[in-house]
Amino acid sequence: MEAKIALKNASFSYDEKNIFSNLELSVSSGEIFCLLGSNGSGKTTLLNCINGTLKLKTGEVMLDGNNISCMSITEIARKIGYIFQEHSAPFPYSVIDVVSMGRAPHLKLFSTPSQEDIEIAEEALERVGMYHYRDHRYTQISGGERQLVLIARTLTQEPEVILLDEPTSHLDFKNQTNILQIVNQLARQGITVLMTSHYPDHALLYSSRVALMKNGRFIDTGRPSEVMTDSSLSEVYDMEVSLLTVDEPDTNRELKLCVPKLMN
Repeated sequence: MEAKIALKNASFSYDEKNIFSNLELSVSSGEIFCLLGSNGSGKTTLLNCINGTLKLKTGEVMLDGNNISCMSITEIARKIGYIFQEHSAPFPYSVIDVVSMGRAPHLKLFSTPSQEDIEIAEEALERVGMYHYRDHRYTQISGGERQLVLIARTLTQEPEVILLDEPTSHLDFKNQTNILQIVNQLARQGITVLMTSHYPDHALLYSSRVALMKNGRFIDTGRPSEVMTDSSLSEVYDMEVSLLTVDEPDTNRELKLCVPKLMN
């Protein structure tokens, strides 16, 4: 099966500063692929290259077998949605207006959203459980609610791939769980998800495969149960960590959790 997203010998640098080099990656349709690593490891820059916002120094980003460097911004936006780590709205748009902006790749220049576009935006709000906030001001809702609105906006693009940069950053435990469960549902519906994270537990619980990233390279890639070990995670985070296995009472499923080793 051809990869939905593929990196081939991908390298990027800002002037003389190398960010990542010779990365190889293949992400299949409907997969949740997690880029796991600490700050400064190159995760966000890599997402920007996959999205076409930044241009690789060497190598290729392939989307359905096509090099994105040969695609227009609009063509990429119809295929790939990108949810940034932080977003601020300078104007007090309503929630439905923010979500409707996701229809831009499907509109002609200077045209406004049609009734059909509004209905698509409303359906997206329904999918993330935010329809009742339709007419609220985006600037007056919580951080977790804003993140859900941004996911809805991305869904109105009708993308086949969604890139998420630290989707649970700055959120409380409940909102983190809510966001990740929605991401899981989207993958089950066939959307390919590539997300970055600092949190090993999120990758262990929700991702189908992971890439452990440090200093611009992949230490290892594969299924979380295979590549996320005490030693590999300790290397990624430059600290001693342990993986614990616990039994989930209701399902008898074994869960793995990552914890720091306590200092004596």
